[in-house]
Amino acid sequence: MLSTVPVYLALATFASLASAHVAFWHKSMYGFNVTDKTFSYDNRPQVPLYGMTFDQWWLHGHKDYPPHDGDFFNLPAGGKVNSELSCDKGATSWYNSSQGGDVGYGSNSPCPGAPLSAFHTTGQSDVKGCALAIAYQSDVNALQPEDFTIFSVNQTCVWYLNTEFSVPKLPACPEGGCHCAWFWIHSIDSGSEQMYMNAFKCKVTGDVGTQSLGKPALARRCGADPNNGRPNATPGNCTIGAKWPMYWYQKERNNMFEGTYEAPYYNDLYGWHDGAQDDVFENGVISSLAGSVASATSAIGSHVSSILSTAPTAHQSSSSHTSAATPTSEPKPTTTHAPSTSEQAKPTTSATHSSEQPHTSATPLTPHVEPATSATSTAPSTTSTGKCKRKSKQRRAAENAKRLYARHLSGLHH
Repeated sequence: MLSTVPVYLALATFASLASAHVAFWHKSMYGFNVTDKTFSYDNRPQVPLYGMTFDQWWLHGHKDYPPHDGDFFNLPAGGKVNSELSCDKGATSWYNSSQGGDVGYGSNSPCPGAPLSAFHTTGQSDVKGCALAIAYQSDVNALQPEDFTIFSVNQTCVWYLNTEFSVPKLPACPEGGCHCAWFWIHSIDSGSEQMYMNAFKCKVTGDVGTQSLGKPALARRCGADPNNGRPNATPGNCTIGAKWPMYWYQKERNNMFEGTYEAPYYNDLYGWHDGAQDDVFENGVISSLAGSVASATSAIGSHVSSILSTAPTAHQSSSSHTSAATPTSEPKPTTTHAPSTSEQAKPTTSATHSSEQPHTSATPLTPHVEPATSATSTAPSTTSTGKCKRKSKQRRAAENAKRLYARHLSGLHH
């Protein structure tokens, strides 16, 4: 009789997990105590999300089931943190509050006693990675999908119960803490099309950073994808810098629209490297475009330096104007009025400048205009004629620079 007990327990564990999925488990999470009886449908934290309305999938529909006040998941800035990912809370260190009690805590399997299909993989080589995101917003009612930024990826996820995430040197959270979320999209080789999301309250601890996060952008498919006819990676198509989570296969508010057999993953296929996403402090941008912008900025800077080096000397004082007194026997050359210091950056080069780079200032490049000559003048002097030619040349160069600058701005919006 006693020899049948371990077999019975193993079968019971298997039965409870056979149709299981995976969730992030911690007392700081929304829906920590939700059971299969809480909603009119099974909305436990481990249930997958697909074909749902926004209210159903956003925060897993658990917004009204928050953690207790003061319960936070601590993120050590620049350090590492362990998370527990499992098919059942009863297989985690939180088993005492589990609906079914202890169902195998102590194993490092996410689904002890269950087949690999329970956590949607055919083997360790088939796991696709998962991610943690943070939003610097403490009010859950104001929280939006666009507020989240992915800060860490574990490409071995989901294979172990204890899954480690590296944390960049994130800045401190506002009073009231931050919101975080765990995201996972599994392999299409095992299970139907779905995504996973669990939200929780979090705080950045330790030696926090001072640099705020960049503006996120969408991740892009850029890794090698031989199963879909793309044997080579296209790094120029990757998004670098801060990136949003990937919201996929829902009725509303998707930001990924890949088809059934081209699921987006938190791995190299979408430019997510393993570990802390240390580029989150930069605005998200397509890699190839980032290079173009950097080159353009460098060229613009070079052109500005050229302009400054060829600009006329600034007028130092009014004493440099030509005196109206009668010239002496050895006449002094007439001094041309020079622009003020603030006008030195006006271009003086020819309109046929070969680099065709714009002036970087957004201020209209209006050339300096000389005061009108006295009405008593009967004819322009040789000096005045030369001055007019120089001013005309400066005006043409300024107008050309404005046209080039406008062309540059137009190019950045395409």
